[in-house]
Amino acid sequence: MPRLLNIPTSKPNCGSVWVAFVLLGISALNTQAKIVLTVPQQVRLSANFSTQQLTISWFGGEATTFDLIILRTEFNETVFYNTVPAVVNQDGGRHQWTWTSVEPLECTSLSVKIRSRDGITKSEWSEPQILEGRDLPSNSGHQMYPQDRVVPVGANTTFCCIVEEGKEFRELLYGSTKMNVKRLSRRSYATTAVNQNLSGRTGTNVICLFKDLDKLAGSVVFVGYPPLPTNFECITHDLTSAVCSWDRGRDTNLYGKRKTKYSINKRDCEVSKCVLPQWDGNWTLVAVNPLGQYSLTYSAELLHRVVPVAPDKLAGTTHAWNATVQWQWPYDSYSTLALVCQVRLASRNILNVSGVGVRSVFLPHLHPNTKYRVRVRCASQNHFFKWGNWSKEFNFTTRSSAPEAPDVWMWMNRDNTVRVMWKPLTQWQSHGVLTGYQVTLWNLEENEKQTSNLSPKDNSLNLTGWASITGDKKAIATVKAKNAKGMSQPSSIMLGVIDDKSAPLAQTTYTSSGFSLSWQHNDNRTCSYLVEWCEAVCTPDCTVDWIRLDAGSTHVSIKDSIVKFQPGVRYNFSLYECPSTSPVLIQRWQGYIQELPRFTSVNLEINQQYCDVVLSWEEIPLAGRGGFLRGYKVYINNFSNFTLLADLSPKIRTFTVKDLPTSTYEFIVKAYGSAGQDTVSTATIRLKQCADGLILEILAALGIVTLLLTIVSCFCYKKRRWVKMAFYPDIPEPKLPGDWSRTQGPLDVKPFPHSMVHIIEKPERDFSKDTLVIIPEEEDYDGEGIGDEPVDMDEPQLLRYYNQVVDERPIRPRFPDSSVSSSSSVDSANTDVTYTGIQTSHSSLVFPSESQGFSEGFQPHSGLSLSSGDRGQGYHPQMHSVALGGNLASPEPIVQPHDVGSGGYKPQNSWLLDSPTEGDENSPAPSLGSPTSVASTQFLLPDGERHEEKRQQPSSATSWFTNLLSSAKP
Repeated sequence: MPRLLNIPTSKPNCGSVWVAFVLLGISALNTQAKIVLTVPQQVRLSANFSTQQLTISWFGGEATTFDLIILRTEFNETVFYNTVPAVVNQDGGRHQWTWTSVEPLECTSLSVKIRSRDGITKSEWSEPQILEGRDLPSNSGHQMYPQDRVVPVGANTTFCCIVEEGKEFRELLYGSTKMNVKRLSRRSYATTAVNQNLSGRTGTNVICLFKDLDKLAGSVVFVGYPPLPTNFECITHDLTSAVCSWDRGRDTNLYGKRKTKYSINKRDCEVSKCVLPQWDGNWTLVAVNPLGQYSLTYSAELLHRVVPVAPDKLAGTTHAWNATVQWQWPYDSYSTLALVCQVRLASRNILNVSGVGVRSVFLPHLHPNTKYRVRVRCASQNHFFKWGNWSKEFNFTTRSSAPEAPDVWMWMNRDNTVRVMWKPLTQWQSHGVLTGYQVTLWNLEENEKQTSNLSPKDNSLNLTGWASITGDKKAIATVKAKNAKGMSQPSSIMLGVIDDKSAPLAQTTYTSSGFSLSWQHNDNRTCSYLVEWCEAVCTPDCTVDWIRLDAGSTHVSIKDSIVKFQPGVRYNFSLYECPSTSPVLIQRWQGYIQELPRFTSVNLEINQQYCDVVLSWEEIPLAGRGGFLRGYKVYINNFSNFTLLADLSPKIRTFTVKDLPTSTYEFIVKAYGSAGQDTVSTATIRLKQCADGLILEILAALGIVTLLLTIVSCFCYKKRRWVKMAFYPDIPEPKLPGDWSRTQGPLDVKPFPHSMVHIIEKPERDFSKDTLVIIPEEEDYDGEGIGDEPVDMDEPQLLRYYNQVVDERPIRPRFPDSSVSSSSSVDSANTDVTYTGIQTSHSSLVFPSESQGFSEGFQPHSGLSLSSGDRGQGYHPQMHSVALGGNLASPEPIVQPHDVGSGGYKPQNSWLLDSPTEGDENSPAPSLGSPTSVASTQFLLPDGERHEEKRQQPSSATSWFTNLLSSAKP
């Protein structure tokens, strides 16, 4: 029985793995040892200096790739290092590769080395091969590369400068631009011009400067474009040869020996045209210049590219209204060729004519005596390709004929005379040289004619005597033009007065198309229209123009004509209906081509009327207006301010300024329009005193015063009793016993001993009562007061009476000072009167300043008392004397009259004479009447009469108004 083997499992053996790797490495080394890379041999250098290309060739064995290194020999700087594939030249078995240098190959010497490479295996470097530059010591002169290089626009070009031995480099310029340089060798310097622009016609200079300024090196570079011709085609003129042409396209900017050269089917040609003796049917154009070449091809059949030459030897036969033009062809082949021709007149449209071998054309509808210029060109009719060239210009003039009828119109002058006008005939209308005009005036009623012959320069005739010829009847004016061939057809116009006031007037504006005029057409009328225009200020010989419109027209634009429109000038436009038979004016317009702020100053007049100022001025004439007048502005200047008074309409030419105070004023009036205002008119006036106004004021015041006086007089008359009682009451005569009459002279009344008043009781002083006050005396008393009784200070101790002489002087005011009282009593008699029971108003007296001292020095008799009357009743005279009892203890003080104050007693100014004889002026001593009270206008009366009068006439100051209201009518 077989035995089962039990094979134990274990970890892999690491030593065996390492052994395997070692074996593989030894195998690889053996394989490498078998591949041997050979060093490239027989390395050769071939340089193309114009293209800056270096071709390197060598024998390299079995290798397919090589490492190539190029160095600058002198500085040992690497210029190029790379692994390149090499192409094997089948003829010689050599490997070859071409390198293009950035710098010119002449700049410096280059060293080239090659080695074979197969993967990471590479051979040794070959021996270096040197391409010698021009900077070797054997070439000691200065040099510049490249020379006369042609490059395209936008290219980059590197230039190098080789400095002369012993010289130092300074800078390198491209045109006028200083360039940055790079040193290539001991003597060589290089720079690169980037993105070059078009050079000049002679190229761009590149200059190398040395520190020794007497020497330099340079080069020229030409920057341009390669050729790019367009529109290449071939045609035939004679049905045999071919004429090829093309457009050169953009300018290459290369000239001279560098210009573009052209050839067709390998035949050299001119710049843009080439003539081939035979029609080939296929052509190739080649354009070549130093920057490249470009080619175009073209194919066509002969009869499809026929372009006739220009007709030759033109001639013509002319008439007044038509002409015939003939020409000849240089090729007989055209006689069987169907042609179409164009004839162009310089003043007319182009006329077409066609036919086989066509050689002439008939020109109808020409104008007499007119010069024409004719040119002709033709093309193939069956296979039209393009028009041939125009012939030379042929000139001819048609013959003369009778002129056309002139356009006649009439113009009514301001003096109601008629001017017949007609438009001058143009050269086309005159049909020759005009010799004059014939104007005939025909009176239809009397069949009377009047003819006038005018020169060709005239275009109007003033019919100053037409009214006498025609009377009230209408007349016809006929105008004919004359030249060498005869007279024109007559043009007639019906003469008559046209009403120009009834037609509406409107304003029109000027636009780019002229004055725009519009109107409504009456469908019931079939007449034509005529629009006439002229300057608004039209003299008898002013220029007038007009235009005729067809019936049904409703709009027209008027531009410059024989009437030259100018800014600031007003023009009138008139629309007439049926202008040839019976003209009727239906509408008018006025307008400016441009309004200007130009107005003639008005003739300002100024006048004063009372206290008003009236300004007036005349209307501005049309010749003085630069635009439509919109109004007047009135200003006032009183030399302190400038104020606008009014803005008036154009129709108002007067203005009144009212109620101005007296002063100097300057008034300004400005006319203004839509474009503004211009010249101003000023007037100055100095207002005089308004005499009439003052008189009126005085009369008014007098009237008012008179009215018031009348009212017051009527009132006082009705209230005369009250007035008499209030202002002039009746004063009764005093009734006193005895004879008081005496001759004029002073009265010396001595005070009596019993005139003193003794104080019995002393009540409290009440200043609200009307009382008598003590008048102080100026004289000193010898003794003290009488007794020790107190003096009653509430009542006066002594009143003084003055017998005043009749005096016409007015009563002087009462003052407390003694000087006034003394002067008022110079001519009076001194009478000292002592009263008891005297009543007076407190307001009529003054208090003494030293009343207390006076009362202590003077004491009245103790047995007497002084009573006061009712308050407010004023002073009342005494009826009887009061008996004084007792004797005075001391001598009675004498009071001087001049010491009396204004509160003392004074007699009445008016005295009643005892008899009429005593009032005579010749009487030396008239007797005096009754004494009066100083504080009253009443005479001294007895008590009975006083009380009676008091009952009749109440004297209360508060009752006068009641009396005024309650008084009865007289």
